[in-house]
Amino acid sequence: MIKRYEHRQVGYLIMIALTVGLLLIATLMAIYAFSWIAFAALIILGASLVLFASLTVVLWEDLLEIRFGPGVIRKKFQLKDIESCQVVKNPWYYGWGIRPTPHGWLYRVSGSYAVEIRMKTSKRYRIGTDVPHELEEEIRRATEGKPR
Repeated sequence: MIKRYEHRQVGYLIMIALTVGLLLIATLMAIYAFSWIAFAALIILGASLVLFASLTVVLWEDLLEIRFGPGVIRKKFQLKDIESCQVVKNPWYYGWGIRPTPHGWLYRVSGSYAVEIRMKTSKRYRIGTDVPHELEEEIRRATEGKPR
């Protein structure tokens, strides 16, 4: 498959927040006593740090793919199934990660801008990005079959 576009957004704020949480829990465990609950929280925060540190968007010749972190968590969309796309701004309280919103599923690691894709089935998805107009243009170009 031929790659048409690729962009990785790093979630610096989420990385800092998770690292602070890890350090705080580790410090509390060192000062006080070992706790299985605190240890479980360390594992969850550490895994979240690895899995949600970045979001990569790749446009292949017939596929839009988004991957969190090293790519364990990913979502693929067939370009032929995308009806339209547009730049949108998400409110801060929509949060980070993968979550449902009133406007469909959101995939985000940082920032408030996203590109909302509407599928031919009427389902909507929002893909967070720090270059929303560039991503929108690339998706439009790919869905219309124009060369890059």
